[in-house]
Amino acid sequence: MSLKARVFIATSLDGYIAREDGGLDWLMGATQSTDDHGYAGFMAGVDTLVMGRGTFDKVMTFGEWPYADTRVVVVSASLEALPKGAPAQVELHPGPIPALLEHLQATGAKSLYLDGGKLIQGFLREGLVDEMTITRIPVLLGQGIPLFGGLAKDVLLQHMKTTSYESGFVQSTYRVVR
Repeated sequence: MSLKARVFIATSLDGYIAREDGGLDWLMGATQSTDDHGYAGFMAGVDTLVMGRGTFDKVMTFGEWPYADTRVVVVSASLEALPKGAPAQVELHPGPIPALLEHLQATGAKSLYLDGGKLIQGFLREGLVDEMTITRIPVLLGQGIPLFGGLAKDVLLQHMKTTSYESGFVQSTYRVVR
């Protein structure tokens, strides 16, 4: 695959990316720091953000679109059209992942940012994730939407680096070993 697919995501210490209802209050209130924890640097190397529908629906509630002019592809088999108010750089793709990758390559994508639990899980199952940066937030939720789901086989990772922030966040980057 000539595309590089990377993950940059926050989880609770017990591995959840959101509450069961999709709530992110625990994340939004986790720090008053102005440090972006490497996000701007990560985004500088991304030409296409690929997200699942659940993540897209959540982002649309934020008010201000957080991805500036970055191309965003929303993957959904059930959404027939983007809602009113969706930014012009957002496009919809029905999947599945092999067809999505073919489309992305044909349209010039080179560096993907994967966002959303189900989407990330699907790319992991297909063996298509190259690198993951996971920021652990010092909170236990006890239940919620997990980052990782069932896998047909183990996914071996090589630790690249870990950074501890004053906010209490601990960020680790892993390369997927193939």
